[in-house]
Amino acid sequence: MILIGMFDSPFTRRVAISATLLDMAFEHRNWSVGKDFERIREYNPLGRVPALVLDTGETLVESAMILDHLDQVAGPERALLPAGGAARREALQIIALATGAADKGIHIVIERAFRPEEKRHAPWTDRCRVQVDGALAELDRLCATIADRKWLVGDAMTQADITLACYATYLRDAVPLDLSVYPALHARAARCEALPVFQQFYIPFYTPVPNQAQPA
Repeated sequence: MILIGMFDSPFTRRVAISATLLDMAFEHRNWSVGKDFERIREYNPLGRVPALVLDTGETLVESAMILDHLDQVAGPERALLPAGGAARREALQIIALATGAADKGIHIVIERAFRPEEKRHAPWTDRCRVQVDGALAELDRLCATIADRKWLVGDAMTQADITLACYATYLRDAVPLDLSVYPALHARAARCEALPVFQQFYIPFYTPVPNQAQPA
């Protein structure tokens, strides 16, 4: 398999960590959505990452779809998302909140990276920040209520742990946010980030540089 995207993308990073935990080897193309936009579009017409090129030549796009495929290949006993019931709902709720926070954080970053300062719209970025803070506050509350558990859902690491850590770290680095105001979330993300597989796929955030031939 070939994984396309830089590891400062939380979406690409969670795919890399998940594939490694599932013992699925991949080649890596360290391509930026800024300077490598047209090259990425050869695999994903949206020009977004991650994209995963399978051994068959088929290309999967969007991290949720890619992770679903990896879980199916791994089988229900090894899959990183619980197969059903309350555990699956709990994991999906955590993933949804973390994803929403990351998406709104990306809007803030894009406003800064792709718009001249005089054209930035503060009411929009302020609204995004309210949404980010709301999601992180709820995640912090959830983490605090299960502080006695090693993992967020069940007795082993799941996609909820991976996604929470990857997205929280992105928000810390890219927006940037002070995660210490969410102590339970911060502690749980830091616990994951201390693991070798998370460190293996961590790079400092790189603000994308727009291709000047493309409209911002």
